[in-house]
Amino acid sequence: MTVKAVKMPCTAPNVYTKVPDGGWGWTIAFAFFFVEALTYGIIKSFGVFFNDLMESFDETNSRISWIISICVFVQTFTAPLSTVLSNRFGHHFVVMAGGVLISTGMVTASFASTVVDMYVTIGVISGLGYCLSFLPTVTILSQYFDKRRSLVTAVASTGECFAVFSFAPAITALKEQIGWRYSLLSVGVLQLSIVICGSLLRPIIIKEQEEVKAQPPEEPTETKYMLENEQTRTSIESIDSGVEITTSPSNVPGNTKAEPKSEEPKEHVQILVENNSTPPEPKTKLLDFSVMRDYSFICYAFFGLFATLGFFAPSLYIIPLSLSLGISKDHSAYILSAMAIAEVFGRISAGWVLNKKPIRKIYIELICVVLLSVALFAFPFASEFWGLMTCSIFFGFMLGTVAGTHIPLLAEDDVVGIAKMSSAAGVYVFIQSFAGLAGPPLAGVLVDTTQNYSSAFYSCAAGMVLGAVFLSLVRPCKAGLCHRQQQCAEESAAEVAPDPPDDFIEMDIGKAENSGKGCDGVA
Repeated sequence: MTVKAVKMPCTAPNVYTKVPDGGWGWTIAFAFFFVEALTYGIIKSFGVFFNDLMESFDETNSRISWIISICVFVQTFTAPLSTVLSNRFGHHFVVMAGGVLISTGMVTASFASTVVDMYVTIGVISGLGYCLSFLPTVTILSQYFDKRRSLVTAVASTGECFAVFSFAPAITALKEQIGWRYSLLSVGVLQLSIVICGSLLRPIIIKEQEEVKAQPPEEPTETKYMLENEQTRTSIESIDSGVEITTSPSNVPGNTKAEPKSEEPKEHVQILVENNSTPPEPKTKLLDFSVMRDYSFICYAFFGLFATLGFFAPSLYIIPLSLSLGISKDHSAYILSAMAIAEVFGRISAGWVLNKKPIRKIYIELICVVLLSVALFAFPFASEFWGLMTCSIFFGFMLGTVAGTHIPLLAEDDVVGIAKMSSAAGVYVFIQSFAGLAGPPLAGVLVDTTQNYSSAFYSCAAGMVLGAVFLSLVRPCKAGLCHRQQQCAEESAAEVAPDPPDDFIEMDIGKAENSGKGCDGVA
């Protein structure tokens, strides 16, 4: 079946007869690249403002770091709200509103007088905007692709990595010219372009092409039920009652494939979506909590909860660890840059591998998570620059394989499937929010207690190992659920009433023949 797109107004959904694996999806992938750059790219580059904020507000590093912690928590905690709003008002309107909130928070933060003002403006307002912008974009991108979903999503998500390369040095140079406040104001104005990206997100409707085929004219099917020497239709008319008894298939009890005769030959009929009519959108729940009854999704959600402990902390503590080993600041910055470069290749490589058929994607993800745990355990054993550089490159590559694919994998049948992707993504990211908020402070407490930055990497590695354990249970839980559903279906089929006996029609025909003979005798 070929993909058939229906032309609609610019605000109406795109209607296809199957997942297009392209089409307008390429435009959405382009938009997602920039949304990723202007959301997570800015969050990861925000560290260039830390020293300026500490000096301006006379605050400690820990209090300034809470700006990003609150922002990440609000972004993930409000994920179900993003899902509800997307299902109610559409993805493009929600993303556009998110872009306005992000820009408003950043612009307002440039006029902040205390760090608490930054908590509210960047932490809460921009954090909510990040959620409304990122999650609907990655959700609708997954709906436009099937075979290429993993590869396209992974490549488009590299916008975050490229943003770290470009924004960090650009903002640093801009600060030297106009100061940190006007630089933050410029960033907020730039993030307003998310509104343009949101306007490109057209929803998609997959409407199967229905075909109603009529059988070509054949020999009268009544001959299957009558004797060869009998007429194809026996009618008995009674003058008194005016009752007609017939053994044509239309009057024979039971389901048969016979069809009434037609003077004109019947042709194949196709029912297609008309170009000039807007098909009604299917009714969807604002937030489908039935995914919480799916054991495979519960295991996958716990995987995301514990794995998130290892997503953010390493990038925060890699430079302090390198400085504690006597590595200069310049060389420490190179280590962080190498980690970001390796993450780009990791995302693209994971998308390329997961795009291969046939392949069980959940197992590939499990292998990547195990290797990511190994990378985290390796950091404490590095004692000089090249050892730390090697660990950072390995960690960045493996982080890219997991970070770029763990949300799109919700659309796979091993987890919840594409039909429940939107609700599952909202609940999944909501559960992640608790680890996103607790991860960096937990690592900081361990560092303060042990006076050793290696403790932060051990806590991250422990969380990743727990995540790998729950990820390994996803496929068995899904297979067990499918097996139970199959057993229930077989039991239901066994309880259905038995079909009528094969001689049911023959007995009925015999009665009609005897009645016909009786009437002939009377005549």
